[in-house]
Amino acid sequence: MSAPLTPPPPHDPSARDPWQPPSGAPAGGAHRYDGKPGHAAYPKHGWWHDEDGPGMAKEIREAAVVAVAVALGGVVLGVLWWWLAPRVPLVGDASGDAWVVYLKDSEGEQSIGVDGTFTLVALACGALSALAVFLFRRRGGVPLVVGLAVGGLLGSLLAWRLGVWLGPSQDVIAQAKSVGKGVTFDAPLKLNAKGALLAWTFSALVFHLGLTALFGPRDPEEWLPPGEQQQPPR
Repeated sequence: MSAPLTPPPPHDPSARDPWQPPSGAPAGGAHRYDGKPGHAAYPKHGWWHDEDGPGMAKEIREAAVVAVAVALGGVVLGVLWWWLAPRVPLVGDASGDAWVVYLKDSEGEQSIGVDGTFTLVALACGALSALAVFLFRRRGGVPLVVGLAVGGLLGSLLAWRLGVWLGPSQDVIAQAKSVGKGVTFDAPLKLNAKGALLAWTFSALVFHLGLTALFGPRDPEEWLPPGEQQQPPR
């Protein structure tokens, strides 16, 4: 007596594939099925909108805001440089209608002090701007650092031109004629060491890197289940 024939069970790929995603879940995380046959939606997150961060678009906007705000801080640097920089004394002499202007103290170090004052104040401004940017956004990021560096350079250029504009006139012959022969007057404010324009950017980057390393957010450590702990090689 033969047993009745029974139909084979339906083909179920999930029975053989233990890693088959549940029904309705996106396969591989690359695409999200929208319920219509033949249609797949674009991924919800990507390099432009990262689910773990604010997204590249927002980071670029924040970097632009940081660059503008830091650059406007150059007004403070320019005023402080003009106020704190030592004065370089000049003296005018006349022979007929020809005027000659020369340093009153040829061995003085006032010119070096002018460059040093700009450098020191720029370093302090860089540290303060790095602290402000770190408090504004602790996550850091390449666009934010680039905005901080660009803002520091633009702020230094603005401070340089503002200090020169606030200082004595650039026409030293006219000044010598106005004060008279042999009378001491101040030389125009001048930045001889153009490398000082990078002091703000250098200080801001170093301080921001240090603050991020010391007080920035940490990535959570991944812990494996007890049964999946990696065994040391024998």
